[in-house]
Parts: sequence; structure tokens; C-alpha cells
Amino acid sequence: MLRFSEEDGRLRFEVRVQPRSSRNQIVGEQEGALKIKLTAPPVDGEANQALVAFLSQFFGVAKRDVQIVKGETSRHKSVSINGLKSEMFLKKIGQS
Repeated sequence: MLRFSEEDGRLRFEVRVQPRSSRNQIVGEQEGALKIKLTAPPVDGEANQALVAFLSQFFGVAKRDVQIVKGETSRHKSVSINGLKSEMFLKKIGQS
């Protein structure tokens, strides 16, 4: 079961990133976190930038509204998105 919380207009959830994939995509849930494959390598913050860009495009929000709260140097990250409601989040990832 995917774990997330909504507070003060921000949705926070855990992400497990797999860098150097063949394409950017959400591949499901793993241990309560959203598993995301990214083409970017985990070097010089490239994967973090790719994650922010991918999530902003996927959920239809501005890049400035997507923030990596925890785990910038890890594959396990905590992400916060401003202005995203839990209903839209679940609908977009196919768990409505």
C-alpha cells in the first residue's frame, strides 16, 4: 500500500528511484513507495533534476512546486508537491 500524507496544501510521499533506465516512467509501488525509473545517471544531481522535471510534467504542476524533502543522495526519497490533492494523485498513478 502506497504511503502518502496531505498537509497544508502539500502532498508528501516516498519515492524509490532507479537511475539509468531506458525511459522515464512510474513502474508501481515498492514497500510503500512509488517506484520511478529515470534515464538520468545518479551523478551531480542529474537524477534529482530529472525526478523533479518528470513529476512536475506527470502531475501537471510547476517544477517549483515539486521539492525533494529528504534523500537527495539516496535512491529512497521523500517528495513534496504543492497544490496536488490526494484524489488527483491516486487517479494519476492508477490507484483510485
